[in-house]
Amino acid sequence: MKTALITGATSGIGKATARKLAKDFRLILCGRRQEKLHELKSELEKTTEVATLNFDVRNKNAVFNSIGSLPESFRQIDVLINNAGNAHGLAAFDEADVEDLEAMIDGNVKGLIYVTKAVLPWMIPQKDGHIVNISSIAGKDVYTNGTTYCASKWAVEALSKGMRLDLLKHGIRVTNVAPGAVETEFSLVRFKGNEERSKSVYSGYQPLVAEDIAESIYFALMQPGHVQVADITVTPKAQASGTMVLKK
Repeated sequence: MKTALITGATSGIGKATARKLAKDFRLILCGRRQEKLHELKSELEKTTEVATLNFDVRNKNAVFNSIGSLPESFRQIDVLINNAGNAHGLAAFDEADVEDLEAMIDGNVKGLIYVTKAVLPWMIPQKDGHIVNISSIAGKDVYTNGTTYCASKWAVEALSKGMRLDLLKHGIRVTNVAPGAVETEFSLVRFKGNEERSKSVYSGYQPLVAEDIAESIYFALMQPGHVQVADITVTPKAQASGTMVLKK
């Protein structure tokens, strides 16, 4: 059975993806919340073998030390799903909190780089593997008040394309998945716990749910070995761009 490592596995898209892959993969679940990792492991180890790693992708030393601590039985990593990342705040660039901007670059860009660099030394010798990077529709369409978040996701798009070029010689496939509006903890984090403002983002139309994106990831992973799904953009029927949503 192949092994998949998933970052940001304790909620949202990461958690839904872990559940979706459990019947076909051994899992390495990574996240910042140890209690949530333990709960998910207890649930999924009834179906497959599960290892957990507790770290923040923004912490370079923690990333390399944690992944380096995996037991030998989990070091043949076949699939890496770079899902961890968040939006922090929604404000004009000139008014945005610098710490919010740093958090998005550190998590969405540098964190993805750290985890991938930590995993590749175990993936490359196999001359096979699959990396899935979770981008966003914000990586294709810049919108007002989301400048740095959009920049971070444009970086993910560029990293996906560049990895696909650089890792071709190693037989590693790279898939970029760009979700539109998905009702998860995303907006709750962006609006710093403001539930009313978070709920308003998803009201008046039917947004995606985490399981919808998990299905797209699963589709890409389960293609025959000679097939590479390079890029998937998934939006609700009601969404036509990063900012255009038809609400009733």
